[in-house]
Amino acid sequence: MKSPFTGGDAELVRERKKMDFRKESFEIVFHSWKCKDTGEHFTTDELDTLNINQVYNKFREKHKVPFPDQIRAIREKYVLSATKMSELLGFGVNTWRNYENGEVPQASNGKLIKLVANPDEFKRLIELSDVFSEKEIKKILDRVESTIEPEKESDELLLKKLLSDKKLEPNLFTGYRELRLEKFQNMVVWFAEKVQPFKTRLNKLLFYADFLNYKKTGFSISGSNYRAIELGPVPDAYDTLYDYLTRKDIINIEYVEFADREHIGEKYKPNPNRPFDQELFDETEIESLNYVTGYFKDMDTQDVIKQSHSEKAWEARSKEKGYIEYDYAFDLRIGELE
Repeated sequence: MKSPFTGGDAELVRERKKMDFRKESFEIVFHSWKCKDTGEHFTTDELDTLNINQVYNKFREKHKVPFPDQIRAIREKYVLSATKMSELLGFGVNTWRNYENGEVPQASNGKLIKLVANPDEFKRLIELSDVFSEKEIKKILDRVESTIEPEKESDELLLKKLLSDKKLEPNLFTGYRELRLEKFQNMVVWFAEKVQPFKTRLNKLLFYADFLNYKKTGFSISGSNYRAIELGPVPDAYDTLYDYLTRKDIINIEYVEFADREHIGEKYKPNPNRPFDQELFDETEIESLNYVTGYFKDMDTQDVIKQSHSEKAWEARSKEKGYIEYDYAFDLRIGELE
């Protein structure tokens, strides 16, 4: 980065700093550039977004305000437009759309949004609404029933319940995303298509992709939490998740006998009938996946493990095999901002 003050070089600086939002202070990892010639600090639009995202995330977590992905998912579940959702809840006409695009709801609006995430509460609100005609209300209620009932018995929902604990709510251990199994499985498909990795390597690639995306944006890709075990960072309950993906034929496993003839490895390969779904990912997420794929392409598994052991994310939590906070993403040794 070149300094706007002198045209000389600038270095990226990270420091713990408090920022104010809605009369509260939140400590974040503040990013800025420092001119090497003058010592003056400056930011870019990219850094401003990263800094403010951290503040918004901490506010949402503290006040239990839904995140944009969750807000969008609620509306899509009920198959209503953003305008209609705003009308139904008594918001301004563009308010729901703004919330989906990242604007932070007031705490009271946040509670109302979380309330209507419950289908029973949503149906009560629809029945009391004067926004829709009787014909429209019947159509919406029928649609809600047809959408919700299959969901109650879905394998994905049962798996989420199996994995469910406080760490699956958007917070510092999930990269401020709600766990998205569809995105997680497509990340696995991505690496199966590009690399055909063994399990240990796949665990590291997923960790680096999620944490690199957080380093750039303040959000993970999948909402997964990761633990620091002996062989490096791994997605929590990864065996359960991979077993689910193979049972569903989302990926294939090839069992490979190693040269010592004493060990057998699981190599993850793509299912041609279940290709990677790019529509689920934004441009930055695809860039993160591409970067990790290219960076580790020519490394063998032992080198990947060694690199993961050099990360503060693993060092800080390896003794207790604990969950890793995503703020350690800012110390990653790959993907430095430019």
